[in-house]
Amino acid sequence: MLNYELGTIEASEALIKDLYIDLRTKVNAWSEITQQTPQARMGYIGQHLVSVVTGYPGGKSGARGYDLIISPSEHGEIKTCYRVDQLGSCNKCSAVVSSLETSCSACGSDDINRKDDSKWLISIRTDDEFAKILNPHVYYFVLFEYEDLSNTAQSNIIASIWEVNPKTKGFAYCMIDYYLNIKDNAPFNMWPYMIKFALTNPKLIYRSKISASGEIRTEVFPILGNEYYDEIKPLPIYSSSQTITADHVKKLIKRIDDSERVTGLNKKKLLGKLEELRQQHGITNLALCDMLAEEIYLPKIQPKKAQIPTTIKALFAELSD
Repeated sequence: MLNYELGTIEASEALIKDLYIDLRTKVNAWSEITQQTPQARMGYIGQHLVSVVTGYPGGKSGARGYDLIISPSEHGEIKTCYRVDQLGSCNKCSAVVSSLETSCSACGSDDINRKDDSKWLISIRTDDEFAKILNPHVYYFVLFEYEDLSNTAQSNIIASIWEVNPKTKGFAYCMIDYYLNIKDNAPFNMWPYMIKFALTNPKLIYRSKISASGEIRTEVFPILGNEYYDEIKPLPIYSSSQTITADHVKKLIKRIDDSERVTGLNKKKLLGKLEELRQQHGITNLALCDMLAEEIYLPKIQPKKAQIPTTIKALFAELSD
């Protein structure tokens, strides 16, 4: 019988040791024999870890029902993205290369294309699911990734958990836009570190480093009081993003300071100007997330207000009838 308490670092490290390190070691060993993928199904491990870190129990239902029971009237949703042990490919002969291999088994080349393109999936298949997408009190996004993708055999593995309020405009408007304008019988792809995730104002509540030898160093944990919001990076970094257009940035600049000159500036320079205004006016990260979400999503979703559930429209003045 295990004797651990939810909400403690000791429990989180014991859980990773039992359900991640030991399991992964055994799966990797068998992978060398069977030549099957070394991935273990990590979605449920992510749910266990969130329960331990937050102190909230699960709903005992696996893929059905509530992932997390916060109170008798509140529940949480958990999404896990596992970027460790993805199959790569040889840049020379295109053969499949396991994360355990340091060179291609087919041609011997060490020019390997390592993959880290897994993402969180948010499924909204029906009108009923759409109406309930903001019902969770909070979403938790779990990510397992290599610290050094170029040396997967020796790299630390970083385990992180972010907390997101689904009623932030960056999350809610994104989900509305996806369901009304994009959905094509496929789940929404939420990419770690990309602008759409940044606009949800994610709060990092947990981070640990797991060494190749199985040692765990917990760096961020709720009881340490060192959780923090992952702020939007300096804006010129997003100049290649297709989510933010130059027109979005121009409108937001004029909204903040109508005297600013925006004519003739390319997208990167516009983002630089917006970054300057962000600093000059002391715009908080949440306020910036909201303003960007309004510029990006509202023009696409306001014309379709009639299709938005009343329970969702009631949360946002811009969507009210």
